[in-house]
Amino acid sequence: MKHGLAPQQRFLFLQGPPGPFFYRLAKSLRGLGHRVHRINLNGGDRASWPEKAVDYRGDPDRWPRFVDNFLAEHAITDLVLFGDCRPLHQAARGLAQRRDVRVHVFEEGYIRPHWVTLERDGVNGHSPLPRDPKWFLREARRLPPLGEEAPVPATFRRRAHEATLYYFQTYVGRLRFPHYKSHRDRWVVAEAAGWLKQFALRSVHEDRAEAAIASVAGKRYFALPLQLTSDYQIRVHSPFASMEAGARYVIESFARFAPKDTLLLIKEHPLDNGLSSWARFVRHEAARLDIDDRIVLARGGDINDVVNNAIGVVTVNSTTGTLSLANGIPTVALGEAVYNIPGITFDGPLDEFWANPTPPDPKTWDAFCRVLRARCLVYGGFASDEGIELLVEGSIERMIETVATPTPRPTDFG
Repeated sequence: MKHGLAPQQRFLFLQGPPGPFFYRLAKSLRGLGHRVHRINLNGGDRASWPEKAVDYRGDPDRWPRFVDNFLAEHAITDLVLFGDCRPLHQAARGLAQRRDVRVHVFEEGYIRPHWVTLERDGVNGHSPLPRDPKWFLREARRLPPLGEEAPVPATFRRRAHEATLYYFQTYVGRLRFPHYKSHRDRWVVAEAAGWLKQFALRSVHEDRAEAAIASVAGKRYFALPLQLTSDYQIRVHSPFASMEAGARYVIESFARFAPKDTLLLIKEHPLDNGLSSWARFVRHEAARLDIDDRIVLARGGDINDVVNNAIGVVTVNSTTGTLSLANGIPTVALGEAVYNIPGITFDGPLDEFWANPTPPDPKTWDAFCRVLRARCLVYGGFASDEGIELLVEGSIERMIETVATPTPRPTDFG
């Protein structure tokens, strides 16, 4: 990979995903001659950044002034975040934009697997992409057809280990960072314990999930893939205060308006920590609405099989929506989602979706995917060294301001 000469950029990294991705990305940027700064917000951040960095130990009210001063004093040109809705990230993002600092926001991939989202200024509900299908059709005319990419290696074990370690280190470091409050809704030790329990019982959950999914084989069912309540896509970019509230809304609508010969298959999120019992929640709602025989819960299972065999998928704003849309499955999104575009998702109230699930328009979906891949996605992943290496290389191509490299001439080498 060759980059042309360009003015030195000065990057400020805040919180990244659990694991070494942000640190490796920073090392590569430094190797290209750019300056890198880091502010740690908790013990997990500090442990995952083995070089010198600044620890922010103040309270949240003082953070805006602190980060704004840091941007100015270090002449920061680029701010790098994982997620743009965490309160401290949201403040830093807004102040950076006022100083014309480029903001690079990473998130889990809009289209999965094998892709990670990287957008300027914001992602998901904050994405600068329009929601006009005609715009995507116009933009796609200048882009090449979509190609197939080789799978990126990834393991659930690695992601679970890195997340558990991060939360443990955050807990251990709470005395050094006394004012830090996690964006997640659970105490970090409980979160880690939940993950360890889930991992230990994973084979049991998978066996039960296979049985649950097998029970709807050959039947007409709608799928509801659950999201994490701690996910800001629920808390900021949806009409619901929690995933429980969203699920209750969907179940009530299904009970009242879905054809009587259809089922609702609810699939738990693979990273759910199990601290709240979805089984108990679903049993309660099914009994309350007298639809015990029409709701099925799966804790594990292959999400591809779940959506591909559904007659429709209901989501708040999960990236699973892009999986169902890619397979031509009618999909309704109840919250703000980058793919919630007329002609792609169902354009109407949920109550009407059950009786008239409309598939996405293939041309509009293809145009959307071409634009998304060209502007917002980087090939790679967080859950393997190979995936991180690919992700670092692709991210740098998006993040550094390059100039054209002149064609070498004999005289250029003396």
